[in-house]
Amino acid sequence: MPSSLQMAAGDPDLAAAVRRARKLLHRRALVAAAASMVPVPGLDWAVDAALLSRLIPQISAEFGLSAGQIDQLDPSKREQVQKAVSLVGSVLIGKLITRELVLRATQTVGLRLTTKQVAKYVPLAGQAVAATLGYATLRYLGEQHLRDCVRVVQEAGLLLPAPAPASTPTVRK
Repeated sequence: MPSSLQMAAGDPDLAAAVRRARKLLHRRALVAAAASMVPVPGLDWAVDAALLSRLIPQISAEFGLSAGQIDQLDPSKREQVQKAVSLVGSVLIGKLITRELVLRATQTVGLRLTTKQVAKYVPLAGQAVAATLGYATLRYLGEQHLRDCVRVVQEAGLLLPAPAPASTPTVRK
């Protein structure tokens, strides 16, 4: 299966949106990996759910597919987007992200998450395995959502929103 970046090849704006979203995904996956190393039962699941519930809307927004952005489209374009979302089969695009949606998405990687829970109680090596699985799980779910977003944008012929301007640091005197 091609990656989201391969799917966006030929469209520089779409490829740039994928790169921005991947950078965000990488940072969040590192946080998930760190949380996975802590041997507190359920902490990593809670962190993963919290990270995903904020990450998925941020990725969607990069592609103009957040619930608010879709609501602002003219009715014919909104219908095209909704048809594309149905065609792709995504349960996360254009939706208000709830805990139930995050849990449904994580069910696809349930075995990894269970292995991660068990592995982190083995000193050092188990924690390394848990961290690797935590990172890989969040990356997998994020990449899957990225591919869905790219497909919806391509199917609907949606124009991407302008990238958010980088924040400028304030200098205090």
